[in-house]
Amino acid sequence: MINKQEIGALILRMALGVIFIGHGAQKFQGGIDNTVGWFDSIGLPGFLAYIVAIIELVGGIAMLLGFATRIIGGLFVFVLLGAIVTVQFDAGFIGGYAYDLALLAIASYFLLNGSKLYSVDYYISKARNK
Repeated sequence: MINKQEIGALILRMALGVIFIGHGAQKFQGGIDNTVGWFDSIGLPGFLAYIVAIIELVGGIAMLLGFATRIIGGLFVFVLLGAIVTVQFDAGFIGGYAYDLALLAIASYFLLNGSKLYSVDYYISKARNK
């Protein structure tokens, strides 16, 4: 029987996955070298742009599929904390870190709870328990 909490988690998982796919794809479509340059310009090592872009794109896809949701949730938490501390905090709450804070809360939920409904994780777990 599907319960409201599982449906809510599925909706959040889909939204988070789509948002991160969009952010990751944007970094590659805009030219990853531009993102590397921007990271350098704010005092971060340029190679981190590749790591962040891959976490966002691949992690977003994994989140949509419900694959390794706790691990991906944890990676998203690190990315979002980094974004808030290095860039968004100085811009203030509204127009700054409010959006990232909401995504951080959602990612934290998946870090702590995972997601079962229509998730690869659930089907893998179910197959192992047979």
